[in-house]
Amino acid sequence: MFWKSVVGKLSLTILLLVSFVLSVLTFFLMQFFETYHIQEAENDMTQMAAKISSLVDSDYNLDFIEDATEMLRDPSSRIVIYYADGEPWISDSEDTDLSFIDESWMLNDPEAQELLVQVTAQSSQGLIEDENEIISVGSPLENGGAVFVFKSLDMINETKDQTTKLILLSAGIAILLTTFFAVFLSSRVTAPLIKMREAAYNLTRGEFNTKVPVLTRDEIGDLAIEFNRMGNQLNYHIQALRQEKEQLSSIVSSMADGVFTLNRDGEIIVMNPPAEAYLDNWNYEHNQKEDKEKQLPTELKDALNKVIAEERAVLKESVVQGRNYVMLVTPLYDESHVRGCVAVIRDMTEERRLDKLRKDFIANVSHELRTPISMLQGYSEAIVDDIAETKEDKNELAKIIYEESLRMGRLVNELLDLARMEAGQIQLHVESVAVQAFVERIVHKFQGLAQESEVELSLSLDMHEQIGEMDADRIEQVLTNLIDNALRHSVKGGKVEVHALSNSDFLHVEVEDNGSGIPEEDLPFVFERFYKADKSRVKKEKQGTGLGLAIARNIIEAHHGKIQVRSKLDIGTTFSFEIPMKHS
Repeated sequence: MFWKSVVGKLSLTILLLVSFVLSVLTFFLMQFFETYHIQEAENDMTQMAAKISSLVDSDYNLDFIEDATEMLRDPSSRIVIYYADGEPWISDSEDTDLSFIDESWMLNDPEAQELLVQVTAQSSQGLIEDENEIISVGSPLENGGAVFVFKSLDMINETKDQTTKLILLSAGIAILLTTFFAVFLSSRVTAPLIKMREAAYNLTRGEFNTKVPVLTRDEIGDLAIEFNRMGNQLNYHIQALRQEKEQLSSIVSSMADGVFTLNRDGEIIVMNPPAEAYLDNWNYEHNQKEDKEKQLPTELKDALNKVIAEERAVLKESVVQGRNYVMLVTPLYDESHVRGCVAVIRDMTEERRLDKLRKDFIANVSHELRTPISMLQGYSEAIVDDIAETKEDKNELAKIIYEESLRMGRLVNELLDLARMEAGQIQLHVESVAVQAFVERIVHKFQGLAQESEVELSLSLDMHEQIGEMDADRIEQVLTNLIDNALRHSVKGGKVEVHALSNSDFLHVEVEDNGSGIPEEDLPFVFERFYKADKSRVKKEKQGTGLGLAIARNIIEAHHGKIQVRSKLDIGTTFSFEIPMKHS
C-alpha cells in the first residue's frame, strides 16, 4: 500500500505537519480578523462621531451641518444628532436593519434614553451596543446633546465571512501545494532508495554486478556510491570464496585418502570418491542393498560419538573386504560447540601388501621352482645311475622330465610376460570385435569342462553396442582365466554365471560363482603374483602357477579399464572387469 511505503509515510508526515500549522494559523487569523473588523468599524464610527460633533459645536448653520454629515457618513450607517432642545436629526441609511431608528425611538425607547444618558454623563466615545446586532457609538456635544453613529453587524459579518473564505481558500491551496510538493520531494528522495532496494534484492540472488545509478551528489548519492562499492567488494570476496571452495573441492576429490564430513547426527555432508568406494564396500559386506539408503559404517559412528563426547581426535582401524583402513576423525567446532567431524580414511593395504610381497616373493619363486627342479634332478639321476633298466622305464622318466621342463618354461615365460607388462612394454593388437559372438564363443568353449565338473555354466547378455575395439586374444586370455578359476573353485552342483553388458562407452563382464570363496584376508592380494587359493580346498591336479590374475589385471589396465573382485567365504566370488568400447 501507498501509505506503508517510504513515500507515503514521508508525504503524510509533511502533510500532517503543514496541515497542523495551517489549522493553528487559520484559527488565530480568523480570531484576529473578527476582532479587527469590529475594532476598525468602531474606530471609523468614533472618528465620524467626533467630526460631526465638532461641526455641531462650531455653531455652523444646521443645514450646513446636516449636509456635511450626509457627505461624511457611510451609506450603510445611520447618524443621529440629538440636540439639546430634544429634537433629534436622523440621517438616511441603505441598511434596512437600521430602519427602526427614528425620532420616536430616540425619544421614547428606554435603550435609546439609556444610551443618551451614558454618552452625556460619561463624555465617552466608542460605546458599543450589540444586543440587537448593532454597533452604536456616541460623542457628546458641548452645549448638551450628543451625536450617535449606528451600524449593523451584518455588514461587518459579511466582511468577516469574506475574509474567512479567503483564509480557508488560501489554506486549502496551501495544503494541495504541500501535498503535491511533499509527494514530489518524497519521490525524489526515495527513488534512489527504491533503486537500492532492487539492487539489494539482486544481490541476495547472487547478481553481484548490479549497480545503483548515482542520481544526486548529496548524502543519498554518497550512499549509492558506497552501495556500489559494497557490491564490488562482495563480488570480489564471493569470487575468492568460490575459488577457494572449488580448489578445496578439487583437492579433496583428487586425494587418494577417503574424506567424510559428518554433522552431529551422523549425516554425511561431504564425501569424495575414495570415501564413497569405502562406503560401497562396507555396505556390500554388511548385506546392504544398493537401492536402499546406505548406512554409516559402525566404526565411523563409534568414532563420531567418541569425538563428540571427548572433543578430541580419534584414531581407529577397520577391515572391509580384506582391505585394511586407518581412519583419523577430528572434531569440527562451531565456536565452542562440536558441530560434527572430518574423517580421513587411508587404505593401508598397499603398504602392508608391499611388505608381504617383499617377504613372500623369494619364497614363492623358490617354492614354484623347487618342485620341478627336484623332479628333474631326481629323474635324471635315475637315468644316469641306470636305475631304470628297461627302455619303457627310461621313456617314462624322460617323459616326466619333459613335462616338468615344460612346466618350468611356462612359469618362466609367464614371469617374463608379467615383467614386461608391469614395465609397460605390453603390445596390444587392437581390432574391431563383435562382442556378443566373442563372449558366447568363449563361454561355449567351457561348457564341456563345466559338464565334466558337474557345474552349471550360464550366460546372460545385455548388448546395446555390438562392435568394440580391443585385443581379442588378450581379453580372451582374461576371460578364460576368470571362467577357469570359477569352475575350478566350484563344487559339484554349483553355478557359474557370466554376465556381459555393453553400451557405447564400455564393455562390462562379471563372472560369478557360488564356490568356496576367498578368505577376507587374502582379497587384497588376489591380483598379485603367485597368489593361490587355499591348497586344502583345491585338487592338486587343478593347481595353477598363481600368475593368471596378475596377468589379467595388467591386460585390463593396458586397455585403460579396471578389474575388481568381491567375495565371501563359503558363499561365492564375483570377478568383474570393464574396458572402453573405443580404444584410445
